[in-house]
Amino acid sequence: MAIRQLSIFLENRKGRLAAITSILAGAKIDIAAISIADTAEFGIIRLIVDDVEKAESILKENNVLYRINDVTAVEVDGEPGGLAKVLSLIDNTSINVEYMYTLATQSNGKPVLILRFSEPGVARDTLRQGGVRLLDEKALGIG
Repeated sequence: MAIRQLSIFLENRKGRLAAITSILAGAKIDIAAISIADTAEFGIIRLIVDDVEKAESILKENNVLYRINDVTAVEVDGEPGGLAKVLSLIDNTSINVEYMYTLATQSNGKPVLILRFSEPGVARDTLRQGGVRLLDEKALGIG
């Protein structure tokens, strides 16, 4: 189960993040999760939104450089060791966790992690076999 994520590339300048979120807000696009990674000159904003197609259209209209990536959403036990359980399943493979961040909302009262793996299909199979609940866009109330 892949979740579509927007990765937006922009200059690391004052006001750029506000401009992007204003563009999306103006189109009534809800941001369910956001992660920002930056360097001195550029940043990558990773977003999970409620309407990827509409977001893609509005970003194109505004000449915003973006890419759509597939990521994995997993439900994590909201107690000490919940994250360790998920990551230990992956640690027993050759798969690399490229990055992760949390979703703003929960699923069944549990935290939700967004993960990008070097081998997503193998990672998803490994997590399923380990009893981890994977979530699709419908289960997250997006898409």
